[in-house]
Amino acid sequence: MVSTSPPKEVQSIRKWAEGDPTRRAKWWYSTFHTVTAMIGAGVLSLPYAMAYLGWGPGTMVLVLSWCMTLNTMWQMIQLHECVPGTRFDRYIDLGRYAFGSKLGGWVVLPQQLIVQVGCDIVYMVTGGKCLKKFMEIACTSCTQLRQSYWILIFGGTHFFLSQLPNFNSVAAVSLAAAVMSLSYSTIAWAGSLSHGQIDGVSYDYKSTSPTDFMFRVFNALGQISFAFAGHAVALEIQATIPSTPERPSKIPMWKGALGAYFINAICYFPVAMIGYWAFGQDVDDNVLMALKKPAWLIACANLMVVVHVIGSYQVYAMPVFDLLENMMIKRLNFPPGIALRLITRSTYVAFTLFIGVTFPFFGDLLGFFGGFGFAPTSYFLPSIMWLVIKKPKRFSLNWFINWGCIFVGVFIMMASTIGGLRNIIADASTYSFYT
Repeated sequence: MVSTSPPKEVQSIRKWAEGDPTRRAKWWYSTFHTVTAMIGAGVLSLPYAMAYLGWGPGTMVLVLSWCMTLNTMWQMIQLHECVPGTRFDRYIDLGRYAFGSKLGGWVVLPQQLIVQVGCDIVYMVTGGKCLKKFMEIACTSCTQLRQSYWILIFGGTHFFLSQLPNFNSVAAVSLAAAVMSLSYSTIAWAGSLSHGQIDGVSYDYKSTSPTDFMFRVFNALGQISFAFAGHAVALEIQATIPSTPERPSKIPMWKGALGAYFINAICYFPVAMIGYWAFGQDVDDNVLMALKKPAWLIACANLMVVVHVIGSYQVYAMPVFDLLENMMIKRLNFPPGIALRLITRSTYVAFTLFIGVTFPFFGDLLGFFGGFGFAPTSYFLPSIMWLVIKKPKRFSLNWFINWGCIFVGVFIMMASTIGGLRNIIADASTYSFYT
């Protein structure tokens, strides 16, 4: 049942910082913010997912995910101003309008937090691993540090960057991150193409027990869903764009989203296909790790990944910072200001850093968070809200498309969550912590 009047929380007075939000972003801001949010650690694991799915199913799942999530992105953009005079600036605001104040919070907020916090944890691991790889290539004679130390070094940068007040203030970081994502994706597929097929390359399914193979396939579905992650911050990005009755924000936002999905396609499909073609079933869960030459180019690519995940971390962290600061102000009567920002944001960075150092299972983390968080927010929650709010005619094409997205999304969520969790447990049993 759709609420007739939006709750007070929807008509957000405070966003990202003290005072009214500055809605002055251009359409291309939404392009690079969405690219930064979507194209990240996930693209480098796509060949690994292909190794468990195979050419046919893997390609089908990748194309289907691209089409489904483009459709649900369009739905999110259209629903941002579905009530005249009201802008749903956060995912939870739209959820409360669609499902009611109490139910909406319970349905949307946990999923969104899983996406945002899960992404930041994975990006801690990715940043640390790529820093380590960069130093191993750039300075072969240097004393090599433990991986845990590199994750700590990477995490240290966010204690400073997290003090930037809002989305607009991280625009330059986000733009640099978007450029880096396109660059290292190009290096990944071009490097794989230049490398050529390894000796005895095999595209057979990995030889393992039937049970283990099933869980690994489930995890591969989660890795692909992790690669389509921008929906969790789509409304927050659209909230920075000005809107008038003559030119509502959905027009420039959709233009930016189309640009982002075009960049997404030219990154994802070549990396997935060419990476799998070159290494077959022996591909690493991060395809850059399998490339060795030319050393300087692979070192640059790893450094580009570091720059990108620095920006991606901030894009996903900003809504969490807003939520934590609002909670501190409302429930603990904490005065807004620098002290509030310093305490809440530093605590959050420290938490994600600790989890990342403790559980640095890149591929398994992608599968688990991809299924548990990204599948709902990117694949089927927008379709459910569209059915509730827009009420398309039963058995119409629109109705069937939305129910199709819901069924596929629920299956991916259940399968990849189970697969990712099982693989984390299996890998943790043989892992030496803090090495």
